[in-house]
Amino acid sequence: MGVVNVTPDSFSDGWPSAAQAIRHGLQLLEHGADLLDVGGESTRPGAGRVAEVEELRRVLPVVQGLVAAGAVVSVDTMRAPVAEAAVDAGARMVNDVSGGLADPAMLPLVARLGVPYVAMHWRGHSVDMQSRAHYDDVVQEVREELSARREAAVHAGVRTDRLLLDPGLGFAKDAAHNWALLRQLPELVDLGQPLLVGASRKGFLGELLAAPGGERRPVGERDAATAAVTVLAAQAGVWAVRVHEVGPSADAVRVAAAVAR
Repeated sequence: MGVVNVTPDSFSDGWPSAAQAIRHGLQLLEHGADLLDVGGESTRPGAGRVAEVEELRRVLPVVQGLVAAGAVVSVDTMRAPVAEAAVDAGARMVNDVSGGLADPAMLPLVARLGVPYVAMHWRGHSVDMQSRAHYDDVVQEVREELSARREAAVHAGVRTDRLLLDPGLGFAKDAAHNWALLRQLPELVDLGQPLLVGASRKGFLGELLAAPGGERRPVGERDAATAAVTVLAAQAGVWAVRVHEVGPSADAVRVAAAVAR
């Protein structure tokens, strides 16, 4: 899954215009992306929310442009009206980092639309989510909270064969939490739903690769580490990885598949 951020304030690449975002998405397809995840609201730690009308303004032209070019598009949004408009514009999946908690209309909407839906583990909005990074057993608690989101989605009418889960690396989690979740990915795969993992260029990789003086590795220099995570994810049976730089991860998947064969 290639990331197409139509935002001025993402922690990594964000494209300020629809034309630039579409061009970038087409490049990701050329590099091996299977689908493109288009989002108009930054969810980096500390980010505030954007108005719904602004999110729509950012997202819809990009969804339309990429769909017209033949791409399979997912919309990355926590808002039901944005999800509905994007699906009307041709998006074929909804990727909701709040797992339906940010907008109570989301789960009934995706049930009615019948599109695949990604429910991520989430404990609150980005502006203060890291204050909620407290766990006794992060793997067990994430499993339980994802199971609760699955139950809520099914109760709302979402078909289990249309439901995917995401452990939410970096969302209300510190580096140790992220590493624990990656180490025990098979336990999350065992929940029985396809699993999406998004580790791409995140802060815990920058911390791991820090310079001797303690400075984090710059965001744009974390793609090799991201590809290493992709190998682990592929070996664990993860459904997809969400990445900014597609080529190295696509190669990593091919290597993991060859070893498995």
